[in-house]
Amino acid sequence: MPKTAREVPPLLELLCLKALWSLGEGNVKDVQQLVARTRPLAYTTIMTVLERLVRKEKLTRRKQGRAFLYVPTMSEDAMRQVAVRELLESFFDGSVADLVRFLGASEAASASAVEAPAAEERIDTVLL
Repeated sequence: MPKTAREVPPLLELLCLKALWSLGEGNVKDVQQLVARTRPLAYTTIMTVLERLVRKEKLTRRKQGRAFLYVPTMSEDAMRQVAVRELLESFFDGSVADLVRFLGASEAASASAVEAPAAEERIDTVLL
């Protein structure tokens, strides 16, 4: 079965996109400094990732002096919509109702786990 290209970029590309969304536009060094807060990577690694994003048309670039400035072609909200659509298609057969039902069940399970202490916690407090 042939693989289809995903519209949502992988994690490292997404980190670079997030950096550029917060900057508006930036060069490799700008992106590297922001990404380094969570994941220290070499300048050349960031440069490679940005060039890959240009080839995928997720970024545009223009020359400024000796460096390139990179600009996202899609807003963060637009990328979120693409990601949610991909999630819907992949896991919920396109059904928004199934996604909402799943999220409601997950939220209810999380809330009950927070509200009700585990049995061993109740036993410990009884014994004290």
